[in-house]
Amino acid sequence: MQSRTETELFDRVRTLTPVATILEEAADLGGGGVYLVGGMLRDLILGRRFLDVDLAVDGDALKLACAIGVPEGTESRFGTLRVARDGVRYDLARTRAERYSHPGALPEVEPARIDDDLTRRDFTVNALALGLTGPQAGELIAVDNAHEDLAARRLVVLHDRSFEDDPTRLLRLARYSARLGFDVSPHTRALADQAIRNAALDTISGTRIGNELRLLASEPDPVAAFEMVAALGLRWAIAGKLARAALAAVPPDGRRDLVTLACVFTLQHRPKAQLATELDRLGFTAPDRDAIVEAVTEAPALAKRLANTTSAAEIARAVGTSGIETVALASAQGSPSQSLTWLQDLRHLRLKITGDDIKANGIPEGPRIGLALQAANDALMDGVAPDRDAQLRVALKAAG
Repeated sequence: MQSRTETELFDRVRTLTPVATILEEAADLGGGGVYLVGGMLRDLILGRRFLDVDLAVDGDALKLACAIGVPEGTESRFGTLRVARDGVRYDLARTRAERYSHPGALPEVEPARIDDDLTRRDFTVNALALGLTGPQAGELIAVDNAHEDLAARRLVVLHDRSFEDDPTRLLRLARYSARLGFDVSPHTRALADQAIRNAALDTISGTRIGNELRLLASEPDPVAAFEMVAALGLRWAIAGKLARAALAAVPPDGRRDLVTLACVFTLQHRPKAQLATELDRLGFTAPDRDAIVEAVTEAPALAKRLANTTSAAEIARAVGTSGIETVALASAQGSPSQSLTWLQDLRHLRLKITGDDIKANGIPEGPRIGLALQAANDALMDGVAPDRDAQLRVALKAAG
């Protein structure tokens, strides 16, 4: 374990707003101290933008979380908590040691000092801590070779059983390598290859795998992340060209992560029911599962329908109730202009009349109401009935 005073880094960290605003609460905690750890510290040293504040607490993490704000949910079995304050997300964890009873098992944990906490982590470049309060305030603590590996931009596991103990680290290896642009050390790659050959991922639950897939899909460049997954020889490859085209079509209110995952599962050629079952096994929520299944199974046919449209009304009819993610994927599968027309313009248009308006003009309840509304919607899409009066005229004429 390496430890050294980093005055310049410490002074810089203390002036960062997300840290400065909680220093008083952290100092009041007492105990063994509060440490800035993991990804945030790594990214600060690299000069990269950080997303969240990761804190390790040698003491009562719940007390600090409550002092910062209102924790999200309850403290996990691993002593982890999440809390938001002023738009910043804080991830807190009790410093701990871990033991694995067998490969792939969830670890047994117990409170420990910061040195032990760092040795339980995945890669050396993430096994860093900067003391913010307590007896080691101002000290930069790291596992052996962490500084050298960070400077060399390489990923190295802390011990040879790392992937056996926690096979999700195989997927994290791909995620960090793609995000940071780091090389994988030859020995770590050899250990990863061995774990994959031994089917290490089969020793853990589908939900744990699904959590890692969801994190990969939420990366700034999810395509690069999944391409690294494939390069490692894992089974979640991605159709890169297709995915980049589909992601380019996703509007701000669309789900880029779901489109990415649809491009992953498209290559697996599963029947609809089988795909739904697999996504359930991986712990997807029902709405996310349904969106992915729809995109994978319906986008190809939608692309063909859209390719044959010649008017805005035909585009809207072809899309029907398809979700944003399905249309984005269809855009990459052969109907870019039509899909973008719907995604950027047509989906925002709404009729200003209802069936009640048509009935109020003497048309009785029945199929004529539906035909009238469809005619009015077609006219709206084609730009010939932009207001309520024009839509009502079109509807009444269609109703006869």
